[in-house]
Amino acid sequence: MASGLTILVTGAGGFVARGLVERMAAEPGLKGARLVLTDHRIGHVAAWPDAEIVEGDLRDARLRAGLCADPVDICFHLAGVLGGAAEADYDLARAVNLDASLSLLESLRRPSRPPRVVFASSIAVFGAPLPQRVDDGTAPRPSMTYGAQKLMIETALGAFSRRGELDGLALRLPGVVARPDADARLKSAFLNRLFHEFAAGTDMILPVSPQGQTWLLSRTACADNLLKAAMIAPDRLGERRAITLPAVQCSMADLIDALRRRYPNSPSRIRFEPDPWLEAQFATYPPLATPLAESLGFAADESVDRLIEHAIAAGAAPAIATMTEEARG
Repeated sequence: MASGLTILVTGAGGFVARGLVERMAAEPGLKGARLVLTDHRIGHVAAWPDAEIVEGDLRDARLRAGLCADPVDICFHLAGVLGGAAEADYDLARAVNLDASLSLLESLRRPSRPPRVVFASSIAVFGAPLPQRVDDGTAPRPSMTYGAQKLMIETALGAFSRRGELDGLALRLPGVVARPDADARLKSAFLNRLFHEFAAGTDMILPVSPQGQTWLLSRTACADNLLKAAMIAPDRLGERRAITLPAVQCSMADLIDALRRRYPNSPSRIRFEPDPWLEAQFATYPPLATPLAESLGFAADESVDRLIEHAIAAGAAPAIATMTEEARG
């Protein structure tokens, strides 16, 4: 990869996309690439100051046509209406997650030189309740609008890839933490708030139980995996174009214990008041096995402690106490 490459990032004003742009800016092989960023609002991009900013609505056909007027070599399609917001407003979710996404894929098609399209899918495609184990053979059975729409675009991406018009790869992301301004409409917002409120010494009520199990990935590790997906040779992928990423698997109690190790002087008190629906959706995750992703070089954070280190750094949460030497390591 070198000068002359055109990279498009949708949803570029979002938490994950900002981390991805920072990661790409540090990648020597992308020096000299043309970067096009699009979202409703983006603002200044310090990590890549000469990026082309296209602010607007992905539902706008003219905007999509402009984004694809020149050939795109890599597209990171990260835009979407997430989780609870998709459930609350089906019409909006369909327009963005399905109609605009499918139209974007159609506009990107180039049989002469298929662009690599990296699609941010989600473990929401598996639905709830989950089976006793999730692995590369687990069939998707989405139970929410968001997961169903992600699965539909996975299917379209795979079809275009088999036709040789796109070179796509959908990554099924676990919970990516920790957004400092997590949208309250997101059902999983408490998973992001926990990191920052504990660091700030704020009390918090969690709507899940201490033994509730979850799968998490820091923005740092997520950005590494997205970039890895853009660089994998097509002949290593075969026909399967949807992959579940590795994740840190831990209980809520494990997560809080690790936060206490990092912030030993935090006065934050955590109380558990489980909500059965939220527990079923976000804290009853079984063991996860991702040998396919790992064989391709995808990886999770090394531990719960490293997950917290990365998550706090990405969200710039305020530290209320000096970290212990162990936490620094």
